[in-house]
This record gives sequence, C-alpha cells and structure tokens, in this order.
Amino acid sequence: MLRDFAKRIGYESPVEVYLSRIESLLLSDYKISRRAIAILLLQEDKEILDIVKEKEKERIDLISEVIGEAKGHFHEPLAYIIGLCRQKEVSRICGSVMTFKEVRKISFREHLSRIMMNPFTGAPILLAVLYYGLYKFVGTFGAGVLVNFLENKVFGDYVNPFMINFVNSVIPFKLLQDLLVGEYGIITLGFRYAFAIILPIVATFFFAFAVVEDTGYLPRLAMLVDRLFKKIGLSGRAVIPLVLGFGCDTMATMVTRTLPTKRERIIATLLLALAIPCSAQMGVILALLEGRPLGLLVWLGAIFFVFLIVGFLASKIMPGELPSFYMEIPPLRFPQFSNIVRKTLSRLNWYFWEILPLFLLASILIWLGQITGIFSFLVTILEYPIRWIGLPSEAAVAFLFGFFRRDYGAAGLYDLKKAGLLSGNQLVIGCITLTLFLPCVAQLLMNVKERGIRMGIAMSVFILFFSFSVGYLVNFVLTLLGVSL
Repeated sequence: MLRDFAKRIGYESPVEVYLSRIESLLLSDYKISRRAIAILLLQEDKEILDIVKEKEKERIDLISEVIGEAKGHFHEPLAYIIGLCRQKEVSRICGSVMTFKEVRKISFREHLSRIMMNPFTGAPILLAVLYYGLYKFVGTFGAGVLVNFLENKVFGDYVNPFMINFVNSVIPFKLLQDLLVGEYGIITLGFRYAFAIILPIVATFFFAFAVVEDTGYLPRLAMLVDRLFKKIGLSGRAVIPLVLGFGCDTMATMVTRTLPTKRERIIATLLLALAIPCSAQMGVILALLEGRPLGLLVWLGAIFFVFLIVGFLASKIMPGELPSFYMEIPPLRFPQFSNIVRKTLSRLNWYFWEILPLFLLASILIWLGQITGIFSFLVTILEYPIRWIGLPSEAAVAFLFGFFRRDYGAAGLYDLKKAGLLSGNQLVIGCITLTLFLPCVAQLLMNVKERGIRMGIAMSVFILFFSFSVGYLVNFVLTLLGVSL
C-alpha cells in the first residue's frame, strides 16, 4: 500500500522524464531505491555522485549527459525545482487529510507579526526602525557623539600629538616620519580613521543590527518587501544579503550564494556594489548630513531611486523567470542581551582582523603612491570628473581613498567638511556620488570571485561612469531649481 501511494507522488513532467532516463542507466545494486539515487543525482549530491561514479563506470558519462541536459532545461537550479515540486505535493497531501478551522483568538505577538508584514502598517514600522536604529543611534550617537569624543579629544588632544613628537624625536628620516605620522600616515590617518571614525560607527551599527536580528524582524521584512523586490527581479529572500550589505558589502556579496537563481545573484551583486552603503560609510554620511534634514532626504531619495531603476532595468535585460519565494517565519521574541553582545563582539572581532589591516595597507599604498607620483597622477585624473559634478578638486583624494575602502572615502569627505571646503549642496552631491562610486578593493575581488572576472570588471566600469553621471544630474537639477541644502 505504501509503495503504491509513493508511486502517485510525482514531479513535473520534464523532471519525471529525466528521472526515468537516469533510473534506466542505474544497473548496480544500491541500499536505497534507484529513483532516490536519481533524484539526488539531479540535485548534484556530491557523495551520491561519487558512489555512482564508482559503481556505474561504464555509464557515468551517459548519466552526466542526462544531468547536464536537465540543468540546461531549467533557468533555476534543479534542487530548487525539485524543492518546489515537493512543496506542492506536501500542500496537496495536507489539503486532502487535514481540515482547518478559523482561530478566533490571536495572540499579541501574532497580531504584531501580521502588522509588520502588511504593506500599509509595515512600512511605517520599517521607517521607525531605520530612523531610530540607524539615523539616531548609529548616525547621531555613533557617528556624532562617539566620533567627536574619540577623534577630537582622544586622538586630537592626546594620541596624535604624542605620537608625532615621539616619532619625530626617535626617527630622523623624513620619509619614515611621513609614513608613520605624516598627512596620510599609518598612525595619524590609518589608526585615526579605524579607531576614531569607523570603529564607533561600526560598533553601534552591529549592536543595532543584532537587536533587529534577534527579534525575528528580518524574515518579516523579507515578506514585506517581496512584492516590491519582484519588480526588480528579486524575491523577498534577497533582503537578507542586501541588509547584510549595510554591515559589509563584501560579506553580503558572498551571502548572495543563498539566492536560488543565477539571475537573482547577479542582480543582487550589482545592487550591493552600486547602491548599498556599508555601515561605516553610511554612518559617516549620516554624520556629514547631520543638521541637514533636506539634504538627507535628497540623498536617500536619490539612492533609493537608483536602487529601484537599476534593479528594474537589470530584471528586464537579464533573461529568466520571475523568482518564487517561501520562507519559514519564526515567532517574534524579545531580544536577549547576551545574544546581542555576543554577536556584536564577534562582528567587531571580524572588523579588527579583516578591516584594520586594510586601513594600514591603504596608508602604505598612499605613501608609496606619493613617493612614486602615481597617487598624484590618479588624483589629477579624478579631478576632472570631480569638478564636472560641482565638487572642489580636493575631493578627488577622498574618492581615491574610497576605492581602497568605501568608509575611507567618506571619512575623507568628513575632513573636507571640517575644513569648510564643502557647501550644503556639495556635501549632498559628494555623498550621493561616493555612495554609488566604485566598490572597494575587497568587494571588487569578491565580485570577481563570485561572478567571474568579466562580470566583475563590467560591473565596476558601469558603476564608475554611472556614479558620476548621477552626481552631475543631481548637481544640474539643484542648480536649475535654485535649491540650497
């Protein structure tokens, strides 16, 4: 009876055809049914594939040919197609043997969960999370209070003066003095940016993100944005790597592996490289635009518009079917302080081991670039598009920094603002263009690793020209309308 019932559980006709062809080629004895072996082979189970290669030596080429033909028949991975078929079959079986009655009493947490996923009520909740979690806590407290204290008091009054005097008194060589405590020195620039500007911003962001993550809000956010994301070729599942991009785009690019189709992975990677600022860059930008609410709205509006229009056009250009989406929704809960601290410290540990060396390396490369003249040459080239979008030539250095690290570039704009070299309009244009600017070296390498060298380089070339074009357009519109931010 059970075997007869199992025979009625089938997959879509193309999958069944390939399953039958593989079953007919499996002539050896296995501990499980040949159909199960065939299903696992279509899902590219490595362990089963190794067993079949050993037992079906004469027919493995034919089996591999069938698997390759099946993969070419579908746009999505076969494991994804089989998973959807199983879900439909489970729903059919449950519908035939189960009855559901309406539950009249809904718990407060379930009611709140539904409110979070409703487009009309969920959007204001999302805005509140962004405003209090990112703008107020990360932007105002992290990028404002903490950065001012560490940069002006700790480094400005104590660390930098002491280290400059110490290095100049111990090392007589001007070249080495510049490397350590010069304008772009390892200590005066690299350590100052890493500890005084970036660290408090990253720490507050990781803390806020851990709180949101521990409540179970992220899966509900995925359900909330699923309909919007379908318009740009993604599903709600893509909200996970995109939100992680606000922490680190390099790490988030790696997480795009979880998306089921190649089309989705390419679109998500492009949007991460173009329109998602990392936590440190975003925190510095929030600090730059502090006290300029209209400027902040223009920046947000421009980035959000670019995110939607580029995603929409990419979804139309790239072939493939619309993505499907289903996700288990965990219950809402109060965040546990121990979890939040553990996650925050773990991510900060990653920050120190992965990011701090890059800051120091960037300082060395800039020092070498100054000695060899390469740095001045690149800055001179960048000055042309920088002036084209209405910024002073000094901003070219910040954009060159941005290629080493996105937050490095934003911190460079922060220094220009402190020096009084940027007007309100220039600040907004600089923030928009730098947000859309080239991905940092680490993210570029990750793009190449995940999407291939041709796709990675093509994305970077597109982003380079597109970012300055958007900066020029925003400058043109603000000047035409006579808007002063």
